Amino acid sequence: MDFHVTLNRGGDLGGQIYRQIRAAVLDGRLRPGEPLSPSRELAQRLAVSRNTVTGVYDRLVAEGFAESRVGAGTFVRAGVSVPRRPGTPFAGTVGVRPVPMWSRIQAPRPDFLSDDPEYDLRTGIPDVRLFPYEAWRRLITRELRASAMGTGMHSDPAGLPRLRASIARHVGVSRGVRATPEDLIVTQGIQQALDLVGRVLLRPGDCVAVEDPGYPAPRELFRALGAEVVGVRVDAEGLLVDALPSRARIVYVTPSHQFPLGMPMSLERRLALLDWAASRDAVVIEDDYDTEFRYGGRPIEPLQSLDASGRVVYVGTFSKVMLPVLRLGFMVAPASLRHALRTAKFVTDWHSPQPTQAALAGFIDEALLARHVRRMRREYQARHERIATRLAQDFGDTLTLVPSAAGLHLAAWTAPGLDARAITRRARSRGVGLYPLSRFQMDQGLPDGLVFGYGAIPLSAIDEALDLLRTVLEDRPGE
Repeated sequence: MDFHVTLNRGGDLGGQIYRQIRAAVLDGRLRPGEPLSPSRELAQRLAVSRNTVTGVYDRLVAEGFAESRVGAGTFVRAGVSVPRRPGTPFAGTVGVRPVPMWSRIQAPRPDFLSDDPEYDLRTGIPDVRLFPYEAWRRLITRELRASAMGTGMHSDPAGLPRLRASIARHVGVSRGVRATPEDLIVTQGIQQALDLVGRVLLRPGDCVAVEDPGYPAPRELFRALGAEVVGVRVDAEGLLVDALPSRARIVYVTPSHQFPLGMPMSLERRLALLDWAASRDAVVIEDDYDTEFRYGGRPIEPLQSLDASGRVVYVGTFSKVMLPVLRLGFMVAPASLRHALRTAKFVTDWHSPQPTQAALAGFIDEALLARHVRRMRREYQARHERIATRLAQDFGDTLTLVPSAAGLHLAAWTAPGLDARAITRRARSRGVGLYPLSRFQMDQGLPDGLVFGYGAIPLSAIDEALDLLRTVLEDRPGE
């Protein structure tokens, strides 16, 4: 790597070069073992004599910052470990401050989901061990080669036409969604889809209604866009439509598998929500994050397929059925919003990565996605049933299971007097990772419980994890 040096011709040229290289070593921009530019090349680039550069290198070697290797060149000395100095541009705060709103939004810790517990019952994590990596590697390699042979130009912000056609077929068959390729916009996961919708619909101070309990990330996103976010209670039939604030511009819901409780929204509530939105010129965002994994009961008809007035934006993701690291999602947009959403996608990041889009299209078209979903549905159903059975048999005095027949998690209410947060802390100390229901609540006065994710835990480990949790519930010091 060519190291950037700036020279002031009125000063000591060798001293300027020395100080800049030394500073780069001290603050870690030049790491131990990295080569310095050959003296002849650096001299030519800076238009100084070669003797000036060799003198600088000799001084760095003499002071222990570099080492000379015969026939190889000059390198930052291996083993040099100098802590970052106070006062460098990287160490302290600067005068520029963000707007106050950003201090009120909680971002995930840098170690988010990195400290894996031995028994992982956290929500939202699919089993990446069972993904068909060889098939995906073949497809992505093919598309990378094709990209290298292409023009290298940017593509449609809405996504590759081939992928949009593949997704339209997939959601039409697997989810009952009515969509053409023109209705589809490919996004970097559901979160970007929500951001795009908020950008084109919300003005500062507009109201967004969300489920409570519900997924925290969209709440923070809408707040970041300047919206007032209002939580609306749910019951056994889903969102309480009668409790919606009349001023809401957007209603964000998870009707097929309410997150995190797990029940579907009843048909009566879905129809009532659509009528409510039409009467108030509001938009409903339908987040259908894991509908592919249904283990019983009749399929739930999406709000989008019931919508007769163009009020529903349907968003989905491939993170749960494939790999979270792919960050691929999509939305099905009403015709009235299509142009604005495409434009918002363009000004946000132009388009999602083309090779990954093309590989996903192949994954769908070759029926690899359908095959993977069928395999994972069988695997997750066994885990779902095992947790449900154990909770009913062995935890009836402390936990009440919330009925659910889909997805990658189950929820259970805790008995009165139990502290769900304390339970999860003690369980974590014994190697069992799971979340309290209060993690997802806006109103902390709501009933508490535990949420059991089973995407990341093998079937063979579920009994051991629940046995440990049972010992935690039986031993409750201080409660």
